[in-house]
Amino acid sequence: MCNEKGYTFIWIMFVVAFAGIALAGAGQVWKTEARREKEKELLFVGEQFRLAIGSYYENSPGAKRYPDSLEKLLLDNRFPTATRHLRKIFHDPMTGVAEWGLISRPGVGITGVHSLSAHKPLKKANFHERYKSFAEADSYREWKFIYLPGEAGGGASQPQAQPQNQTNSPFDQKQPAQPQADQQQQTQPGSSMFPASPDPSGENDSLFRRREPPREGVNPG
Repeated sequence: MCNEKGYTFIWIMFVVAFAGIALAGAGQVWKTEARREKEKELLFVGEQFRLAIGSYYENSPGAKRYPDSLEKLLLDNRFPTATRHLRKIFHDPMTGVAEWGLISRPGVGITGVHSLSAHKPLKKANFHERYKSFAEADSYREWKFIYLPGEAGGGASQPQAQPQNQTNSPFDQKQPAQPQADQQQQTQPGSSMFPASPDPSGENDSLFRRREPPREGVNPG
């Protein structure tokens, strides 16, 4: 009888230990997935700051300049009407507070932001081309979201190169006229001046490739 109780006790201890190991493993998996989601959010939020800084710079009345504080992105008083480049000061997903490291130069202003978290990133590949240097980062502090003048996706549009030695032909196909809304963008109070940015994680680049309008067919004479 005593032997049976002893075996039962050993079996119970084995089950408890196994369950503990399983729960610990599941908890680690959940923690890793939660960190990856926060990394995606950090890439998105950092890109919003970069675009907002670019909007402030490129739409400067007169000489172009960077903001001297993040609050200037929320309310730009350089215009007669209220102009917003950023909806709000986002929380840093890695720290949980609305506090960011500022990248600035004396006499120039704030050119970018970065996280204040010293943790080592999990993501090491498949970044957007603009952020490919993040693959070598040892901490989230090195994920720096900086706007450089004339950058695609955050500044003035770049002119497209025209082919040389192009000859005119009566059979050339015509491109449909662009809508007026695309030709001239007006600054709307209370909204960002810039369109949505590409996926900074680099996972959905194909969704943001420019699509050419359909060409009109040529009717035979």
